[in-house]
Amino acid sequence: MVSRSSATSGLPAPLLFVIGGASMYVGAALAVGLFDKASPAGVAWLRLAGAAAVLAVWRHAAAWSGRPRRRWSGRRVALAGAFGLVTAGMNIVFYEAIARLPLGTAVAIEFAGPVLVAALGSRGRRDWLALGLVVVGVGLIADVRLEGSPVGVAFALAAALAWAGYIVLGTRVARAAGSAGEGIDGLAVGFVVATVVLSPLALTVGPIAASPWLLGSALTLGVLSSVVPYVLDQVVLRRVGRARFALLLALLPLTATLVGLVGLAQVPAPLEAVGIAAVVGGVALRRESPAARGAD
Repeated sequence: MVSRSSATSGLPAPLLFVIGGASMYVGAALAVGLFDKASPAGVAWLRLAGAAAVLAVWRHAAAWSGRPRRRWSGRRVALAGAFGLVTAGMNIVFYEAIARLPLGTAVAIEFAGPVLVAALGSRGRRDWLALGLVVVGVGLIADVRLEGSPVGVAFALAAALAWAGYIVLGTRVARAAGSAGEGIDGLAVGFVVATVVLSPLALTVGPIAASPWLLGSALTLGVLSSVVPYVLDQVVLRRVGRARFALLLALLPLTATLVGLVGLAQVPAPLEAVGIAAVVGGVALRRESPAARGAD
């Protein structure tokens, strides 16, 4: 059987982002349908719990494959747990933001986190030009509208900070692992830790817990919105530096636009088309450092 690493090794990082982004936005459609059954934070916890369950079963089965695995040190568990908590927090505050703000506005504010990481990793004029193109492109795609509550803006800013933390800690988890499989093991441990720590949020999901159909939807949400995109993130994080990874995240709103075009026949407006071109140009222009190129 072809391994997961060999199945993705020949795919370019931007394509992996598009695949993960498409999965994430299909999951987002499921999440919106659950908001009238539980609080946004509760839906985010269900997403986390579903992903933790799937990842735990998957990685436990992989452990029986006979491959040698490193023992879990306290420091490694702490790093994975911190990564899981930051990832969970990012999802929770973003769901709270989109419950109060237009989606485009929340996405644009949240993207300030990756922009900060990319800016800190930019060295030359070419890097700064790439960053500028991506910022302009995301702003055009996101259809920012200055409306909504100050609380929603605060949640979106918190999501931006959490997204920056996700990139930094995710890079450490991926690079500290001896293989891509160990990086995914870290993801699984982090999600389990975060699910347990944030378990009080389960008190808000009573109507969903009472319905097998809704519970199945929550499990599907965890797979589509967390397992698929975050596993692919671990693959990409081992290949590129975190500054380039942060710019590649600009492909997510682009992917949402393409999903709307193909699945919902929502044709992009002229300014959105310009934004798509700017994002693609910025991602293509951003150079990788020698250290990032040798990360594999």
